[in-house]
Amino acid sequence: MLGKYIKSKNKYILLFLLYLGIFCLIAYLYDMPIDACLYAMALCLFFAVVFMAYSYFRYKQKAEYLMDIKARIQYGPEQMPKAANGIEEQYQEIIQQLYKKTAEAISKNDSSMSDMIDYYTLWAHQIKTPIAAMRLLLQSENSCQSKDELTMELFKIEQYVEMVLQYLRLGSDSTDFVIRKQPLDDIVREAVKKYSTTFIKKKISLEYRQTDAVVISDEKWLSFVIEQILSNALKYTYSGKISIYLDENLPNTLVIEDTGIGIQSEDLPRVFDKGYTGYNGRKDKKSTGIGLYLCRQVMNKLGHTMSIESEVGKGTKVKLGLNYHEMSVYE
Repeated sequence: MLGKYIKSKNKYILLFLLYLGIFCLIAYLYDMPIDACLYAMALCLFFAVVFMAYSYFRYKQKAEYLMDIKARIQYGPEQMPKAANGIEEQYQEIIQQLYKKTAEAISKNDSSMSDMIDYYTLWAHQIKTPIAAMRLLLQSENSCQSKDELTMELFKIEQYVEMVLQYLRLGSDSTDFVIRKQPLDDIVREAVKKYSTTFIKKKISLEYRQTDAVVISDEKWLSFVIEQILSNALKYTYSGKISIYLDENLPNTLVIEDTGIGIQSEDLPRVFDKGYTGYNGRKDKKSTGIGLYLCRQVMNKLGHTMSIESEVGKGTKVKLGLNYHEMSVYE
């Protein structure tokens, strides 16, 4: 520690020796008495040593204090010793800002990790259900019926896997959006085709009015949103129909309407909140509260809008505003 202290004060030591040399030179040129010169030099050296000893004591005390803080840095920069000058004050302000940003980043990361663990825990429980169902169906003697049931259960597993992949992709900094003009009817037809077996099995009719619309969006991510909305509509519709059409009053707004059980009015303001399942989700006991949250996040990133209207016992309308904002277009 003494070596570091001397290194930090080398400029002052050299300056002191320079002054002492100038004093000796002047004393020699003016032929001053040697005894007087030696006495003056001894006094200067004495006070210099006393000052250096005191300065070293303060340096050592502060260094030990800082090393102690370093060992328990998690308690924060407020434990640092009082700044000796303006430069040290600025350094401490920089340290405090860095500590604050680091603490915020750690807190955000911990929150994200907690959310991810919660989601994966629920996802693992969800995916066990179709896997268990498939195991039972494989033991069934009715091979024809088992094949259809196995197909449905496998489709559910594919949905769960797709959901978790989209969950991971959306949280990534390298989300691969490819924005260009897309025929809306092609995207809707592919989504409907994917769920055609579910429509038939549940005996839900589809009323699809061709839109002839061209939207500026990402085909893959917009398909994910439409598929998720269709999945929810089929899950909570036990009879009747699902209608898909363009809103006559709102430009470029796709409406997906069902005749399902609807959403309670007190749940509507929070249906897009992460992890919120509402009354229907709690009753179903299989809802993650992630689907609509992901849909809203995707729509925001695509520069689109999404809203829900619903009435208990009458059904739900999901409106996708597909006007384009704030993203580059690749023809």
